[in-house]
Amino acid sequence: MKSTKTLTHSAILGAKPKDKPYKLSDADRLYVLVTVAGKKYWKWNYRLDGKDCTYTLGTFPDVGLSEARERRIAIEKLVQQGIHPSDFDDDQRLMAKAEKAATFWSVAEEWISGNKIKWTPNYLTQVETFMRRYVRDAAIGSRPIRQITTAEIYELVTGVAKRSECKGGERKATGSPTLAIMLRQWSGAVFRLAIVSGRAERNPVADLKASDVIVRQKVKNNRALSVPELREFLKALMAFTGQRTTGIAIELLMLTFVRTTELRAATWGEFDLNNAVWTIPASRMKIKNAGDHVVPLSSQAVTLLRELREIVGTPKTGPHWLFPNYRRESDCMTATTINRALERMGFNGKNSIGFSGHGFRGTASTILHEIGYRPEVIEVQLAHKERNAVKAAYNKAQYMADRIAMMEQWAGYIGSLQADGKAVPLKTGI
Repeated sequence: MKSTKTLTHSAILGAKPKDKPYKLSDADRLYVLVTVAGKKYWKWNYRLDGKDCTYTLGTFPDVGLSEARERRIAIEKLVQQGIHPSDFDDDQRLMAKAEKAATFWSVAEEWISGNKIKWTPNYLTQVETFMRRYVRDAAIGSRPIRQITTAEIYELVTGVAKRSECKGGERKATGSPTLAIMLRQWSGAVFRLAIVSGRAERNPVADLKASDVIVRQKVKNNRALSVPELREFLKALMAFTGQRTTGIAIELLMLTFVRTTELRAATWGEFDLNNAVWTIPASRMKIKNAGDHVVPLSSQAVTLLRELREIVGTPKTGPHWLFPNYRRESDCMTATTINRALERMGFNGKNSIGFSGHGFRGTASTILHEIGYRPEVIEVQLAHKERNAVKAAYNKAQYMADRIAMMEQWAGYIGSLQADGKAVPLKTGI
């Protein structure tokens, strides 16, 4: 037989304290306990595991009559499943505590730690620098990862892509679409880790396409210098008044054809100046699984490196960078240093020909191809990808003598342009 609901809001409100606590009963073993101090507690009696138990649903008037009845129905379902409501509350509190501890940054830190062994040192530095700046040191970093919404990721990404002022460690007030896209990519990976480890149910990044919020600048091929432009560039380089180490870095890019990141992050342990050889570890190369890249050094390059060694010395601790970062000794030269120097020289930036540090590779390749050097020798020197691994290893060994000769002749060609503007003819047939 169904119980009749006997309580009303006014009856509870009007209940006064007495000498002893007393009950105001409602239906289905739900009641209000009125204490001698006048406090009113919602209680529910139930039986589980052969024992009579009581559960407190809240206080009146914080919990009203209708809400108390709804809560009773919900906890009765727990009891029917053999769960004590108080145990369920304890579990919920633990889950809430764990959820609060599982912040966006804590999971991001775990993701970085788990992947850094697979990344190059430069890429690791890039990930750590920007994730710390835009996640750890921002409000979103301390948010429970389970609660983060697509709107918050949208704000993070567009804030970097379309910024108009410098904040934190930023060096420019203009937006950086490329960095914004990387932040979106890294954030997506962090949420995937959170999902598989039970700390999130969904990935809010999945609903945010890069093209929806970021207008990427048209990709420009790295411009190469023509011979007349190279001649003018060398004049400007001789007049360069910036850091001597930066000037040496630019000259070495011209003389070695390496990528800027391969030069910036080079350490002295990679060089054998006595034998004029630079061995770049496979882990630092753009093309993966291709082995170490050996760079023959011309006599001019060796001279520059010996001068550089005198300038930078040998650090007592940390990596022995060729080009240490003057602000952070544990890091190497920043990615922007060379292009900023080129901008000062009038070859990069606004109202210039748009020449970047990477363009030295194209410059050497174009001129050497035009003169008639064998394409396969040039391609191996540039460390371009060879799809056949056996052939790639064979080419590296086969062309070493040709590459040594080509690099020495190229250095002589640059030196002649630098001295009087008249190029020494390069030999062909290599």
